[in-house]
Amino acid sequence: MDQAERGTTGPRLGRRELIGQGLLLGSLLLVGCGSRRNTVAARPPLPAAPAPAVFPAAPQPAPMPVETPGLVVMKRAQWTRSGIAPGVPIYDMNGVSRITVHHDGMPPVALRGEQETARRIESIRASHVNARGWADIGYHYVIDPAGRVWEGRPSWKQGAHVKDQNEHNIGVLVLGNFDVQRPTPQALASLDQFLGALMQRHRVPLGRVYTHREIGQSACPGANLQQYMNQTRAGGGRLAMAASRGFRA
Repeated sequence: MDQAERGTTGPRLGRRELIGQGLLLGSLLLVGCGSRRNTVAARPPLPAAPAPAVFPAAPQPAPMPVETPGLVVMKRAQWTRSGIAPGVPIYDMNGVSRITVHHDGMPPVALRGEQETARRIESIRASHVNARGWADIGYHYVIDPAGRVWEGRPSWKQGAHVKDQNEHNIGVLVLGNFDVQRPTPQALASLDQFLGALMQRHRVPLGRVYTHREIGQSACPGANLQQYMNQTRAGGGRLAMAASRGFRA
């Protein structure tokens, strides 16, 4: 999650204030999607995004929601009252042609219910905006250990989740550090189902569903989630089977 978005977001919090709110710690510990070099060969790099455009003053209408029968999808308003930071450069998405899966890479915490999960997501957003100067949280969707899907950055705007590779790229974060823990069965079931829904809606083929390390220099999404992504996309895997039942790109 290292696509720079330069600009100001109003008064910036100082280091002491960030520490007091637990936000600086979060920004420093978001290493799973940082710049650690990956030991697995990455897929060939894709073209870099064009120069950014400033987000217009008038909000754009949201696209139709992704069809996710059986999934609990939490609206953005259920975890934050903040919108996109005004005056900060941000790209238009202009269509989706790929999807990238991440973990947060932070020290694991027990998320007991919706309120704790909402605070966790808000802390990530605040660190992205206040400490990194980005326009918003870097991801478009977040999946928690209970399998709930949370709306993040508006999907009609490019994210900030893979350096130089955010063009036409939906970012999906699974909460947890999967170098030191394993994703819950609920999170994996929701991940497969939601990725399948995104693929169907945007007509993204299975071969364009990536993990961060496959298109960027990172250890994200952690060894355990990477192993699962390899399995679910392979023949007989849940995502591969879902893709075979859907459209053919």
